[in-house]
Amino acid sequence: MTDKPAVLFVCVHNAGRSQMAAGYLSALAGDRVDVFSAGSEPKDEINPVAIEAMAEEGIDIAGNVPKILTVDAVKQADVVITMGCGDACPIFPGKRYEDWQLDDPAGQGIESVRPIRDDIKRRIDQLLSEILPA
Repeated sequence: MTDKPAVLFVCVHNAGRSQMAAGYLSALAGDRVDVFSAGSEPKDEINPVAIEAMAEEGIDIAGNVPKILTVDAVKQADVVITMGCGDACPIFPGKRYEDWQLDDPAGQGIESVRPIRDDIKRRIDQLLSEILPA
């Protein structure tokens, strides 16, 4: 891993889970980590309930745009975290891969999305403790 690790979050639509994870990591790590997200089948816009859930945490992901997963994005990352689309993600030696089993917030109300958001935050806190020196 480089001095400044690069983390790529990947979910199917790049509209909910991966956007929330990228939002948390960006907010908590600042410029100490390069943060990217992508989807194997990106939607046209970010899930409005995911935007609302993150806004409750003081994190604005409303201006983000879902992006297609590319081989180059995976090559640039030190850590690749998939969320329900592991098979679509190319594998390269020497990278750290994790698959986070998280419910998909698509079509769910805020009461259902909050626990997903909170689980993502817990996982981000753990990831930060592992990839950044104390």
